[in-house]
Amino acid sequence: MKKLGFTLVLIMLFLTAIYVFLCPKKDEFAENDLYDEIISRGKIRVGINIDSKPFGFYDEQGNITGYDADLGHYIAQYILKNPESVTFIPVTPSNRLIKASTGEVDIVISTVTITPQRQEVVDFSIPYDTAGQAVLINANSGIRSITDLGGQSVGVIFGTTAEKNMRHLVPTANLLGFKTYGDAYTALKQGKINAITSDDTILSRYVLSDSTVKMLPKRYSKEPYGIAFKKGSSTLKLKENLNYAIKDMQQKNILPRLRKKWGVGV
Repeated sequence: MKKLGFTLVLIMLFLTAIYVFLCPKKDEFAENDLYDEIISRGKIRVGINIDSKPFGFYDEQGNITGYDADLGHYIAQYILKNPESVTFIPVTPSNRLIKASTGEVDIVISTVTITPQRQEVVDFSIPYDTAGQAVLINANSGIRSITDLGGQSVGVIFGTTAEKNMRHLVPTANLLGFKTYGDAYTALKQGKINAITSDDTILSRYVLSDSTVKMLPKRYSKEPYGIAFKKGSSTLKLKENLNYAIKDMQQKNILPRLRKKWGVGV
């Protein structure tokens, strides 16, 4: 019996050793800290919508530029001490949160409105700007207020808060979804839709460049823009630094200067 007991003890010790060797330690699958990874990489990957002039678009040389691009350069300067240490990755309103949550990009600067629903999927910095939902119409349109859109065809961009808001504000409107603002604008000019609804900061580009369209004067929501990134403990340090960077820009009056530079708002 003593020999049997001793053998069982040896077997238990052997199995325990195998378990300790083969099984992962508690932190083995913990995610690497994203801020430290960015520092080590020497580049920050920024998701940006290149179809949202003046926030993000290609200039004549084929470079991504705009308000959000300038913001990305400033973030790179703040974190990496070099405004050019940034890689811009094009995103769309329908895939930008996916790319942030999966880590395909480090951060998304793409006129993303902070909402409770989105905070379930990604985390956000403090707001860096605020927009209001507006309605763009042809200048000769008989539409005078949002209530006139009942029974009318209204263009929305897939994946934006404007789509959800419009369903609540005017349930009888016929909403037609578009992938890009350019597609929606073309449809408006061709008479295929009666209006487009989106943030005033985005729709203002069309008013500035085309006298045949205008925005209704009222704004129907407040849309705080935030920088989006992956949720979790791996991004806590990144979030802290992004918030510090935005506060620094606010204190130095950089954000109002960017709005003026890019003609954001009308």
